[in-house]
Amino acid sequence: MEGMGTSSKMEGSSAPASRRDPYDVLCVSRDSTDQEIKTAYRKLALKYHPDKNAANPEASELFKEVAYSYSILSDPEKKRQYDSSGFEALDADGMDMEIDLSNLGTVNTMFAALFSKLGVPIKTTISANVLEEALNGTVTVRPLPIGTAVSGKVDKQCAHFFGVTINEQQVEAGIVVRVTSTSQSKFKLLYFEQDASAGYGLALQEDSEKNGKVTSAGMYFLHFQVYRMDSTVNALAMAKDPEAAFFKRLEGLQPCEVSELKAGTHIFAVYGDNFFKTATYTIEALCAKSYEDTTEKLKEIEAQILRKRTELRQFETEYRKALARFQEVTNRYNQEKQSVDELLKQRDNIHLSFSVANSSLSSSISFSNGSSSKFVGEDSKPESPGEDGSSDGKDKSSKKKWFKRI
Repeated sequence: MEGMGTSSKMEGSSAPASRRDPYDVLCVSRDSTDQEIKTAYRKLALKYHPDKNAANPEASELFKEVAYSYSILSDPEKKRQYDSSGFEALDADGMDMEIDLSNLGTVNTMFAALFSKLGVPIKTTISANVLEEALNGTVTVRPLPIGTAVSGKVDKQCAHFFGVTINEQQVEAGIVVRVTSTSQSKFKLLYFEQDASAGYGLALQEDSEKNGKVTSAGMYFLHFQVYRMDSTVNALAMAKDPEAAFFKRLEGLQPCEVSELKAGTHIFAVYGDNFFKTATYTIEALCAKSYEDTTEKLKEIEAQILRKRTELRQFETEYRKALARFQEVTNRYNQEKQSVDELLKQRDNIHLSFSVANSSLSSSISFSNGSSSKFVGEDSKPESPGEDGSSDGKDKSSKKKWFKRI
């Protein structure tokens, strides 16, 4: 969010239950310009900032309401949706409130610092006092000529301001402003635009990052549109759909709000982002003429990324369709497999019933009552008693045998 820097999102936070018209909250009209909306937001955010209202608990809620309203009106798509259909048209999941964690008084500052020391990264906002002094134009600006470097130490939650003056030739070539800290201090590099009231409004910020044995941050302003990589773009969608992490990865490449500077003096600042100690730094401003090959390579690479992003958008559609088709045939496969298994099981049971029945029948015939079975076709009549009435069966000459004619 411009004007307040980057702030941490608290889990479970959401839009206010009772929501007022964002235009009413910021005291602007529907035909107000982006700059007018931004200026109104900055003034109200500073007015209700918890730094300045420790004894007024209502100010914190008003601060959230102002931030929520600005998050709608500063986003062209959200603004269009709201103008068309009101709050109902906005994605509730994408409207999480951004809450200031670093400047809510001594207790909360210590709380945030302890979490940071434990390894949980919490990005801080910029002190309301620093922003207000800049907006009122009451800050001390030190000159920083092109090609020079200045070293210093800045207190925590404070800022050192520098004026970089450039001419038309340097505008054409572009300039680079960078800050390094060999003591690995934590800081922010800020760029301020001239405000209508002769003050300075925050336009860009870069957080220091560790690179080898130093921490550093840099900004470059070239003679063509440059881009910045915003990792928070579509972060919610990516969290819900892991596969989107690939397809949405290049969506974070966004055109920088300020990519080219005009001739004149421009205001930069080094902000001490440490909680308990000063930040040691060296700031320098350079003409990008010496980086001519590098800037052309950057232009080429970013153009390739933009083309690749368009290709990925088209490929994602194809991939989703193929994935849906794959899921469909996979389900069909599982169903068919289950059906085949069931049919074979039924057949095996039937086959088993035949086998078991034949075995039982054979056993019954062969061994029942201890008698042996007779073959089909064998004379099964009982033996006739002899002529003498005896039935000992000794005289077998009178018996007919089917295999011998007499």
